[in-house]
Order: sequence, then structure tokens, then C-alpha cells
Amino acid sequence: MCLIAFAYQPDAPHWLHLVANRDEFHARPSAALGDWPDAPRILGGRDLEAGGSWLALHRRGRLATVTNVRDPALVVPQRAPSRGELVRQALSCDDLEAWLAQLAAGEAWRYAGFNLLVADEARRLWHVHRSRHALTLQRVAPGLHGLSNADLDTPWPKLQASREGLGISLAHGDWPDAALAAMGNDREYHDATRLPDTGVGRELERRLSAAFIRGDTYGTRATTWLRWHRDEGVEIAERRFGPGGHREGETHRTLRPSP
Repeated sequence: MCLIAFAYQPDAPHWLHLVANRDEFHARPSAALGDWPDAPRILGGRDLEAGGSWLALHRRGRLATVTNVRDPALVVPQRAPSRGELVRQALSCDDLEAWLAQLAAGEAWRYAGFNLLVADEARRLWHVHRSRHALTLQRVAPGLHGLSNADLDTPWPKLQASREGLGISLAHGDWPDAALAAMGNDREYHDATRLPDTGVGRELERRLSAAFIRGDTYGTRATTWLRWHRDEGVEIAERRFGPGGHREGETHRTLRPSP
């Protein structure tokens, strides 16, 4: 994923709402939201080049999603594993807290920069951040949050707009309409005082500043949204896009956690 907005309310009947955009090269092979043939208890999209995922669920009652950290100065270790593999490991490991602690103790340095969100059926939510200078693990506080290619709640314009759209959607009771409208906004920001400076140059910063990126070779490939009920499982949907932002399909599923 490259942009995520989520509302975490562990005491509410619908304790997690999340909406996210995956930006990627259109030529990179991917599978749509579905059951994984080699791991049928996992439900999610699939990167067919490296085998991992950008967002997936496990029927034991676990969610994992990852974003890249954008920093050209970050030195990527040789033979670094795919960051999408973190999603699979988070879902498949037997002791989630021990695995997260191992990441935070140094295992995360093996990967290029990333943010990892993991939630479980006990209504706990963790964030792991690996950047050039920092490696942190934290329990996420209840509230409305956003995550893109920096740290949690870094105030990039598209993050603030998508978070606001999610907040409006929940406040007005129109989930997921306003949230999806915000994620589908292709407005680019041209005010240099509002654009981040991640080292990729001003022109590319402007292009990447849109929540929804339209492009012939690179752009938003999928929008995923989910709502996690305290007692009735997870409703999840994925809308897919091809070059130029043309819609290619949509999938809706419900997952009810089981041991």
C-alpha cells in the first residue's frame, strides 16, 4: 500500500475501519483479492512476482498491511526480502507479539524501508516503522490515523485529505462513500510549502502527491476497504484499476474468524 486511512476504536461494535490505495507499476503481475491457493486460510491480494501481499487477512482473525518508506538515501541491504513477505509472516506466525518484538530488535533492518500495520481479533493494533534512522514498534492509540510513505500521521496533504474523508464517512454514516471519494481524488498539490521533500525531485513529488495516481506505466492499482465487526467478522472489498486509472473489477468478501 502507499496510502492508508483508518479509524481504530477498540471498544466500538465496528472497531476498525480502513481504506487504502496500492500504487504500483502496471506491468507487475498481481492477483486480485481472494483465497491463496497455497495458503487457503489467507485472504488478500497477491504480488505474483515476489509472492507476498500489500494487505491480507488470516482466518484466525488477523490483518496485516504494509507501505514502503520513500527515501532514495536509504541504503537497501543486499538480497533484501520483499516487504510484501512481512504481511505473510505477520499472518502466519504462531506468536505474533514475539515476532513483532523480533522485528523491532533488529530483524527489520534486513528489509528496505517500510511501515507495517498488524491487527488481531483481540482488537489490538501495532505499527512497525523502519526508515533510514529509526526502527520503532508501537501499539497504536485509538483514533483516526493516516499512513503513507513516511511515519504514522506524517502530515502530507493526501494523507490529511484521506483521513478527513474517512472521518466524514463515519460521522455522516455513509461508509464507505466519502472515504472512497477521498481515496479516488486525483488532485495534485502544487504548493511547494505543502509538498513533502523525500529526495525524488519536485516534479515527481507533485505527481505522487495525489491520493489516486493516474498513469500509463505506474499508478493506483487497487483501492481496498474493510470494516471489522467485533462479533461478525470482517467485511472487505477491493476495486482494481488499470493504466490511466480505468476500473477493471471489484470483489467483495466477508471473513469470519475461526481458530
